Amino acid sequence: MDTMMKEIHARGKTMQDIEQVLKRAPVIPGVVPAIKAAHALGCDLKIVSDANLFFVETILEHSGIKDCFSEININPSYVDDKGKLRIRPYHDFDHKCNNPCPPNMCKGLVIERMQAASLAMEGNNNMKRMIYLGDGAGDFCPSLMLKEQDFVMPRKDFPMWKLMNENRQLIKAKIHGWTDGEELQHILLRIIEAITTIEEKQILSAVDHSKFQTIYSH
Repeated sequence: MDTMMKEIHARGKTMQDIEQVLKRAPVIPGVVPAIKAAHALGCDLKIVSDANLFFVETILEHSGIKDCFSEININPSYVDDKGKLRIRPYHDFDHKCNNPCPPNMCKGLVIERMQAASLAMEGNNNMKRMIYLGDGAGDFCPSLMLKEQDFVMPRKDFPMWKLMNENRQLIKAKIHGWTDGEELQHILLRIIEAITTIEEKQILSAVDHSKFQTIYSH
């Protein structure tokens, strides 16, 4: 990615040019309303992405949903003294993952860190339920880290979906495939409603909506 940005700048493109292109980039219809609805219901939304911080923050801000996310795990980026965008890897290239993760990021390691933090804070009996959404081959690894109480939402007919279908016996989480933004929103809100119902039955009092978190991958 850093090499690609060097080539783009070598063609005379500025940061402003890149920003304008990003603002025109299409977002899957239905995804933005789904994010806003999940956030309004109390989900702790986090991003795990193999893109870079400048690209994603620009799109989130333009879409009016940046404040919906509590955490963005992504390849860091910065503007150098020549006004050019530079990108660094999230992980060292020796993360040693045997799954089809890119060398610069193992999303499975990110999910493991989140799970450890939830365990330390909530305890084993009150760990937050995760809902993981993704479509790329790099999203297969984190799907293997999810527990029986979790949910995974692969985009149908994309690499993640194919890898999961070939390795169903390795997936512990409940699988809910989706095709477009409308279906994504419907399934996501249905899962959140189901989790809320479970929490209500368990504690027989006001629901603590922070008991689950949704991870968006890109």
